Amino acid sequence: MKHRPNRWLARALMGVIAGLAGLSAAHAEGDRRIAAVSPLPKYQQECAACHIAFPPGLLPAASWQRVMNNLPHHYGTDASVDAVTLKELSAWLTAHAGTGARVGVAPPDDRITRSAWFIRQHNEVAAATWKRASVKSAANCAACHAQADQGDFDEDRVRIPR
Repeated sequence: MKHRPNRWLARALMGVIAGLAGLSAAHAEGDRRIAAVSPLPKYQQECAACHIAFPPGLLPAASWQRVMNNLPHHYGTDASVDAVTLKELSAWLTAHAGTGARVGVAPPDDRITRSAWFIRQHNEVAAATWKRASVKSAANCAACHAQADQGDFDEDRVRIPR
């Protein structure tokens, strides 16, 4: 008797294998999208002078473009830079901007702290916590994430100051 594999079983196994390959690729793609990139020295110099150099993957490219095109009115502050610096920073931020479901939709006012994923990740933080003198605002990532300047936002290392 000749051995003939069960077609249904063979198809099911092929489906499982394809699904796992897709998950693996999506996982790798997800890691690439949200992984911290080495900050551009000029980005560190210009932007980290006032706040942490937010990882570019936290906003979609369209948000970074609007932020960079509105530096004279950067959330209430004039953060203008020369034309060459503006072009360099804009290109770098756009090239490393977030993609996919996590940051696919621009948050209101292009604020990281108003994005759906940020709100979801911080839903257990009381409103009063953001107002503490040691925290000041939700945009002060380094208050609770000691290694935020290195792109490390691991919740296992969060320390909320008093």
